[in-house]
Amino acid sequence: MTNRLLDEIKQTRPFGSLEEEVLLGVARTSDVLQRRVGEVLKTAALTLTQYNVLRILRGAGAAGLSCSEVTSRMITKDPDMTRMLDRLEARQLVTRAREATDRRVVTTRITEEGLALLASLDGPVEEHQRRILGPLGDEKLRALASLLDEARAASG
Repeated sequence: MTNRLLDEIKQTRPFGSLEEEVLLGVARTSDVLQRRVGEVLKTAALTLTQYNVLRILRGAGAAGLSCSEVTSRMITKDPDMTRMLDRLEARQLVTRAREATDRRVVTTRITEEGLALLASLDGPVEEHQRRILGPLGDEKLRALASLLDEARAASG
């Protein structure tokens, strides 16, 4: 039996361990899925990370979040959150303001334009996710989600 992952990454020797195979499989799968969703986001000139920030801010509501709070909720960490927020602000998708109670804190909020952009992407992104992962079926998807939760918990 041939190993699909070995073929995809053009590796000729077997994996050193099952753990190595699984880690590389998760990384490869993540990359493939992110690139596919990225194709949908490209129509709105957004990166996956920018889309994640906008979704986080939509979830925060009118209260908004500080830069550090946004960073702590990210799926993948971005070391230069300030610059990303600058770009989103330049596109008028977010606003930032210093808090009156503590001038050191800058709160970021999603704008109506940002909300409208997300709303326009909700359907296409959801459809894309269904098309990519739907064939696995609910039972396998629940099992996969559970296994991924366990793996993250085990990693600390």
